[in-house]
Formats: sequence, C-alpha cells, structure tokens
Amino acid sequence: MEFQGVKNLIIDFGGVLIDLDRQRCLEEFKKLGLRKAEECIGTFSQEGVFQSLEKGEITPPEFRDAIRTQVGEPVTDEQIDAAWNSLLVSIPSYKLDLLLRLRERYVVYLLSNTNPIHWEWVCKHAFPWRTFRVENYFEKTYLSYEMKMLKPDPEIFTALLEDTSIDPGETLFIDDSPANCLTARELGFHTYTPQEKEDWSPVFDLKK
Repeated sequence: MEFQGVKNLIIDFGGVLIDLDRQRCLEEFKKLGLRKAEECIGTFSQEGVFQSLEKGEITPPEFRDAIRTQVGEPVTDEQIDAAWNSLLVSIPSYKLDLLLRLRERYVVYLLSNTNPIHWEWVCKHAFPWRTFRVENYFEKTYLSYEMKMLKPDPEIFTALLEDTSIDPGETLFIDDSPANCLTARELGFHTYTPQEKEDWSPVFDLKK
C-alpha cells in the first residue's frame, strides 16, 4: 500500500499498538460490584466517569471515588486501578521495533484517548523494551486527558496540527476506530484502519 508524499505518522495507542482485553476488564469491574461496566467501557470509546477521566474532566482520585459510589462497597484504590488496567494486555515487541524503524523515515506522533491511570501503567510495563522507553518511539505524545479533548472531535486534530505545523496531506493517521479515521479524512489526512490485533507493518515497505 502506497501513501504518496507521506512524511509524518500519527498513531493511535489502544488496539493499534497495545492489545486490549475488554472482556477481562468488564469481569474485573463486575467482581468489584460495578453493575454498569458494559455500558461504560466500549470497544472504541468510554462513557460516564470513564470518559470524564479520559477527557481530563476529573482526576484519578475523583474517578476512584465515583467508582466507589457506584459500587457501594469500600473497594481500595489499588483494586480499582487493577480492574481498570486489566483492559491492557501488552505491546508486541515487533510493534515496538517497527516504531523505531519508522522513526528513521518519518516523524512519528502518538495521539490517544487515554487516562493517567492507564498511561502510568504502560510507561512502566508496556513501552520499556531493551534500552528503550516511551520517549524513544515518538517525536511527541498527544494524550486526551492532558489536552482535555477526545477523538473523534475535530478540535483534537486541529490542536495537534497547530502545535506541530505539519501538513495533513503529508500525514498518515493510523487508528482502529472508523469514526476517528472519518474525522481525520475530512481534515485532509491519509488514514489506515487496522483490524483487531492486526500486524499493520506491511502498510510500509521498509525494505527499500
């Protein structure tokens, strides 16, 4: 697959880089007594207090208190974080290697709907590989909870463009959400939508 004139990459995190286990996460929250877990934890987006956390509208302590209120039982911070982090599985090492190789040819950015609880976990457990850490894989990371914006809203893409001064016509956006890719295409980006657990490295001909 050829994307003519592409100089920049914007890569999503959940489902594109890191494998996710939504069912395990739902089961862990149900064990805590959260009855509406399925309504709040989606495949491509979150709702309720989970969405508020990802948009930076509430802090992790406020999120945990909200979960305790919904559960109605004295669950600990550690139990809540463990249930929430159970969504995250791992980043296959070949994808970490791919990111390093892509950085030799492109300017690579991360744009993710995420939250501080998940981000702290992945920086400690998912990105470290060989001698590399999260800052080695990307020119810059754009995180929804820091930006207080969420994909697929156009404003988060516009904010990234204003900060980087890149041309969307020279940029490939890789995201597993069709809605996110639709917004990106409307703004002039090239897009690619990988399937769950897809090895999307063949998108690039790195043998040249």
